Amino acid sequence: MITIRLTTWVNAPVERCFLLATSRRFSPVIRNDVTPQDPQRKEFLQCGDLIEWKLGGSEHASRIDVIRPYSYFREVMTAGMFRHFEHDHHFAPMDDGTRMRDEIRFSMRMGPMGKVFGTTVLRAMLMRMLITKNTDLKHVAESSEWKSLIETDVLPSDTVIIPETSSRVPNMQRFA
Repeated sequence: MITIRLTTWVNAPVERCFLLATSRRFSPVIRNDVTPQDPQRKEFLQCGDLIEWKLGGSEHASRIDVIRPYSYFREVMTAGMFRHFEHDHHFAPMDDGTRMRDEIRFSMRMGPMGKVFGTTVLRAMLMRMLITKNTDLKHVAESSEWKSLIETDVLPSDTVIIPETSSRVPNMQRFA
């Protein structure tokens, strides 16, 4: 299994970064090849949606497996040249903005020959593609361009709004 990790710091709120990353209108790597299962769905990716993209000359299809609004979503391969492919997208609010962390895990077909090809060539191609995507997202999130891509009052349909609670917890017990 080959693993690629990339962390990107963005000087923007975590909600904006997450909404841009899951927006159907903003997709610097996929280049508008996002194909929702239901065309009536909202403008944001949701669980079960299919994403199709190309790497080199090969086509790849992933399904959105898990979405936790504003913190995490995962793509899992449904078709393509890999034996196994998962891409985890993590978003964490920080004092100075947002930390986006990507982790891609993949393995190749073709036995030892595929492992060498994956380690040398594909790893570099995927890293370059990931850096390009994150750089584009960072640029849009930190400028005013994001306003044309996502509406300020839009939330993904599976977002749960939790009411604020008081900061004091009554009947707190101490455990030794």
